[in-house]
Amino acid sequence: MERFMQRALDLAQRYRGVTSPNPMVGAVVVKDGHIVGEGAHPHAGMPHAEIFALRSAGKAANGATLYVTLEPCNHQGKTPPCTEAIIAAGITRVVAAMEDPNPLVQGKGFARLRQSGIMVECGMLEAQARKLNEVFIHYITTGMPFVTMKAATSLDGRIATQTGDSRWISSPSARRRVHEMRREYDAVMIGKGTLLKDNPRLNVRLDEELEGPQKIVIMPNLNVSARELTKMNVYRTSLRKPLIVVCNQGVAHRDAASRYAAHNIQLIPVEEVDGMINLRSLGRALGQSGITSLLLEGGAGLFTSYLKQQLINKITLFQGPIIIGAEGMSLVGHCQNAVIHDALRLKEITTKSFGDTVQITGYPTYRMHPVQKENQNSREDSCLPES
Repeated sequence: MERFMQRALDLAQRYRGVTSPNPMVGAVVVKDGHIVGEGAHPHAGMPHAEIFALRSAGKAANGATLYVTLEPCNHQGKTPPCTEAIIAAGITRVVAAMEDPNPLVQGKGFARLRQSGIMVECGMLEAQARKLNEVFIHYITTGMPFVTMKAATSLDGRIATQTGDSRWISSPSARRRVHEMRREYDAVMIGKGTLLKDNPRLNVRLDEELEGPQKIVIMPNLNVSARELTKMNVYRTSLRKPLIVVCNQGVAHRDAASRYAAHNIQLIPVEEVDGMINLRSLGRALGQSGITSLLLEGGAGLFTSYLKQQLINKITLFQGPIIIGAEGMSLVGHCQNAVIHDALRLKEITTKSFGDTVQITGYPTYRMHPVQKENQNSREDSCLPES
């Protein structure tokens, strides 16, 4: 029944932002129409949702149905195979929301369960399950982080006045939501302009102040020295996770790398493409380091580069009830759309109010050459996680 799968999805949702690089998974054990056990995967390296649900059910799992939001694994990773625990518990039927796209699993879990005589069904509330784990699905199938562009804008699409003032376009409750978003992402990225203009902390400030996601600054020419960076907020809030600076390969000689490394700053040199940092190569490098999700927080140059290279997966704008005017700073730079038909459109739009600010979220629909699409969908198997 769908209500049992919905309960499993709700359980999985509780651990948003803390299971990376693993997916969010929930499971419930049902017998005679009643839930007798439930659980969710709380953190990478800990038991999976099925194990917690089976432990919760105890002997009542024998002859019961297991509802789970993702196909159970059948391989030895950081934890033992869930399929063997399901079989040993005496479960007679497994209902899954979706197949696991991880090549280490991908149908093998279902096959093992069927081989042991367990009835298997797949596809219940699949759309919801896919949306829940959109980050994991993108990462595991492309080897690159899921990229979300986030900004606060005026009604006329400006992110700041001509002097750079942007405090505050959005409401206090909207800004709180931004901190919740930071907590949900592996890394947050800004450009050099935002670094110098705003000197942001990029940490998580909710009920308590936390270091938050890995912090990344795009600085093609390394024109802010390591010593200068150590005086900035983004460095001071990078405690357990060293600050990452992305630069052009041409300026990342050995001496430069040593100077930044001496201050515990990691340089990632990347080649240029059409005068811009090759963000696809950067995405592969970040994926190989285990970063599954990336939040872009400005500014317009960074947003424009990612849009031009068609690498933004999701856009979230917090639109405040103000008008700044043409002299203000635009959300993005030149995109050369001669007609409306060529303009980038968003799909699957959702809106939510935070006081006087409206959050608008959607997914870009790119018009790309088939070769580009093939390259975007290529997977770097070396960064696939052990679940």
